[in-house]
Amino acid sequence: MPVVDASQLRELCSRLLEGVGVNLSEANFAATALVASNLRGVDSHGVALMRYYLEQLECGDMEPQGDPELLHNSGCTALVDGHNALGQIVARFCCDRAISLAMDHGCGIVSARHSNHFGAAAYWVQRLNAAGFIGIVLCNASPAVAPWQGKDTTTVAANKIFNAYSAGKPEVPAGWALNSDGVPTTDTVEAYKGLLNPLGGYKGSGLAVMVEMLCGVLSGGAMSNELGGIRFRGAPVDVSQFYLALDPKCFLDPGEYEARAVKMTQKLKEVQPASGYDEVLVAGEPELRSEAKRRKEGIPLADDTWHSLSEWANKLNVPLPL
Repeated sequence: MPVVDASQLRELCSRLLEGVGVNLSEANFAATALVASNLRGVDSHGVALMRYYLEQLECGDMEPQGDPELLHNSGCTALVDGHNALGQIVARFCCDRAISLAMDHGCGIVSARHSNHFGAAAYWVQRLNAAGFIGIVLCNASPAVAPWQGKDTTTVAANKIFNAYSAGKPEVPAGWALNSDGVPTTDTVEAYKGLLNPLGGYKGSGLAVMVEMLCGVLSGGAMSNELGGIRFRGAPVDVSQFYLALDPKCFLDPGEYEARAVKMTQKLKEVQPASGYDEVLVAGEPELRSEAKRRKEGIPLADDTWHSLSEWANKLNVPLPL
């Protein structure tokens, strides 16, 4: 398993994106967003996605020079057409619009259609948070999750199953997937060919519909099985997204929300850990620890991910990190 310095990995991915027609500054931005996921230990949404992005760009399923457009602005809301640009470029445009609206109105809500896979949603929430706002970011996805009691369309991001398949792992954890007949399976090959199990059973299925309503339905974009997918060629992915930036100072005095959030976190951390655990972790803690470690020691890449990056580097005449 190769280990690559984060800055070198960003440079490689940026050059590869530039090699298939993406503007250099936008290639740099997209590569930075992907590597950020690897730094946080979320490898399923990091540079492992490059192979699919490059295929999409090369064959014309994604527009390398696509430019997001503001279609409509009303009060604290905005509607954006991504024009099939890189998802990270659309997401940056939408986040910045939501931040601008929140500065003026206390809340900014942006709906986007005709976008693409944007990596980890957490990256965009962090962008909103860095500007001082509570952030919520949602995205619909290709029809790979079975609705409750159905088998046609998740407990886990699809990329985790695809990564397990690519790495040759024989099994995935119970509860992740259904086979093509809608029966629960732990067999990686069956999971890869089947469907994702909805997160939290019927409640998760309902949440998935909520996301679809706020993304595909509200934006006027593709919905449910109208979407494509990053692993299928011949049509755009055509996802829709929802961004919300909320100023806590609309409710509390400056700094009070942050102080209360810290207090709430401390309460969670003070809970006695269950058997087999050393401590109670809150959302984001494992990722922060991973980032500190990987910034210092480098990012370990799965062999199949490195192999794919190497093949594309050879094809596009881009030098690999030493």
